Amino acid sequence: MMGASPKSPQALVREEILALKAYHVAPAAGMVKLDAMENPYGLPEDLRAEIGELAASTALNRYPDPTAPALRERLRAAFDIPAECELLLGNGSDEIITMVTQTLARPGAVMLAPEPSFAMYRMNAIYSRMRYVGVPLKRDFGLDTGAFLAAIEEHRPALVFIAYPNNPTGNLFPERDVEAIIEAAPGFVVIDEAYHAFAGKSFMDRLARYPNLMVMRTVSKLGLAGIRLGYAAARPEWIREFDKLRPPYNVNVLTQAVAARMLERLEVLEAQAAQIRADRAQLAEDLRRLPAIEVYPSEANFILARVPDADALYRGLEARKVLVRNLHGSHPLLENCLRFTVGTPQENGLLLAALRACLEDREA
Repeated sequence: MMGASPKSPQALVREEILALKAYHVAPAAGMVKLDAMENPYGLPEDLRAEIGELAASTALNRYPDPTAPALRERLRAAFDIPAECELLLGNGSDEIITMVTQTLARPGAVMLAPEPSFAMYRMNAIYSRMRYVGVPLKRDFGLDTGAFLAAIEEHRPALVFIAYPNNPTGNLFPERDVEAIIEAAPGFVVIDEAYHAFAGKSFMDRLARYPNLMVMRTVSKLGLAGIRLGYAAARPEWIREFDKLRPPYNVNVLTQAVAARMLERLEVLEAQAAQIRADRAQLAEDLRRLPAIEVYPSEANFILARVPDADALYRGLEARKVLVRNLHGSHPLLENCLRFTVGTPQENGLLLAALRACLEDREA
């Protein structure tokens, strides 16, 4: 770079990294936090005490077992992972996205994904120097299957990501359309089921049918965001290659112990997911009663809405101590869109009251 000191970041950092902005997490102290798709319900007191005792007895002075056998066994049993498939564990599903992308990033390789979708797909393409191609969704956020298949034919992607349900729109694409993409793809396809607990549909049972398919999930949305655990299932020949890029101790001892124990009490998290689904339906109904707000259907634990002035409403909500996600400016299809995580009924009530006040201020 002209004029840059040879010891400066501007001289040494890759230009595409210099052009990026770091992933921003808004400060949340003292806020009603409805911006990160977290489960708002805490664990029962008896289970919290049990986990405390478990953490106290964990050998923090020892490295974790990189194979995590107990955790893998519990994941298989809890989520009906096919016996013929292997598992890849990650520090959240973000790390799995990174491992898969880096493994397939041959010179000139292409990553394909719908847009708008999870931002980390595109970011990882940049990190790994893959060429990223985004295929716009329809105006109603439906999958443009014809355009997607045409993009597959034109770009011959090594890697395709499909979020199911999609983030940030919340909708499930038709199963047959997703299957058509898997069948047409010349490379590897990842179905990202981060919100499977709220959707009731999965491609896990298609793994035996499609040799180029991976199903990726996280326990974060289920209620364990703080322990950072992602998992993915695919044919053993794929997992062997991805595992070569896995840091040897990437899933720490506390995460392994707590996740394995929580999967023994999965009914607690499943009951909370059922409550969130009910809360989602009520919140969507209440949002639709507000003036000038267009609410989109969601099968996730958040709701996307188009509002009169997203920037102004975001600032108004923030001033009233309610934190949501402002998506305006991130993609043309998301013009004036806000995303609301489904909170507890009390939190959702505070959101609705703050929204009403903001809309009244706008009309005044």
